[in-house]
Amino acid sequence: MEVATAIPGRSRTSVHRSALILIAAVGVSCGRTKPAAAPPLQVEVTAAVQQDVPLIHEWIGTVDGFVNAEIRPQVEGYVLKQTYREGFPVKRGQLLFQIDPRQFQAAANEAKAAVARDQATLDKARLDVDRYTPLASERAISQQELDNALAARSQAQAVRDASQAAYQKLQLNLEWTRVVSPIDGIAGMAKAQVGDLVNGQNVMTTVSTVDPVKVYFSASEAEYMSWAQSWSAKGGGKGSLQLVLSDNTVYPHKGDPFMTDRNVDLKTGTIMLAGLFPNPDHLLRPGQYAKVRAVLGVEKNAIMVPLRSVWEIQGVPQVAVVGTDNKVQIRPVTTGPIVGALMAIQKGLQPADRVVVEGVQKVSTGLLVKPVQAAR
Repeated sequence: MEVATAIPGRSRTSVHRSALILIAAVGVSCGRTKPAAAPPLQVEVTAAVQQDVPLIHEWIGTVDGFVNAEIRPQVEGYVLKQTYREGFPVKRGQLLFQIDPRQFQAAANEAKAAVARDQATLDKARLDVDRYTPLASERAISQQELDNALAARSQAQAVRDASQAAYQKLQLNLEWTRVVSPIDGIAGMAKAQVGDLVNGQNVMTTVSTVDPVKVYFSASEAEYMSWAQSWSAKGGGKGSLQLVLSDNTVYPHKGDPFMTDRNVDLKTGTIMLAGLFPNPDHLLRPGQYAKVRAVLGVEKNAIMVPLRSVWEIQGVPQVAVVGTDNKVQIRPVTTGPIVGALMAIQKGLQPADRVVVEGVQKVSTGLLVKPVQAAR
């Protein structure tokens, strides 16, 4: 049998009251240590805007001179001197190289003497004919003698003409020892040095006309058709081409369509095109690479968002949209052309949808956020 033990000086009712007070105190203490709910994540948003967007296409192009003249000697000989500065402008007719002229001068002198000799023979033959003609009419000499004089004159004429032609040819060879530029342009590095034996097989240097320059690029057949239609609509496309240089700066002078190749390459499905660009400062040089831009049309009422609001997951473009309840929804989208810092969204967004532009890496579908307007 249990025996109840009483606490001296305290009743059972008092003990129960103390226990209740202790339990209540413990409950209050536990409530005070529970953490407060975190505030919603603050993100920067901007509304998708609707506007007309030019459809800009880019192609990789190669700069080339408008005219490129390979300088080859027309006679064989040793190079005596180079008279131009490599990489600098030259004028048409300016001397570039001098080939040793001595052997050509000697040959020309010999041919000149032959012309003088044959001219003397011709002069005598003419005098004979002048003298024999009245004598034959008076029957002082036979007709055969006059005929012989006439034949001798014709023969002397032919010999003199042949020697004259030989002299002109040798004189031309002598002139060709002066290798000159056939055009105005920029002269390249010399490929023939003083002392080299050169002939018509050797390229001594190249002179290129660089104002204007041609820029060649290849476009697909579909791109060419769009470009040609746009070009036709603009009355020839004058000033419709833009050039982006290798440092991503835009070349200040607009270009004109210049040439379309006669055929589409069956292997690649592309066609070669060329634009003509002014180059007054000679900034562009043959062989440079640049991107050629052209507007092929306009996309009406395109939905545009900042580039930084779009990211990809496994190759699928995504944007984070904040709804009217301030909750995030991650949407896959179909992207279009890029214009400056904006990208067109062809599918997946509506005008005025709020997209996250700052903090996209922290959001997820269903997350409650505090949207603030992004600075423009």
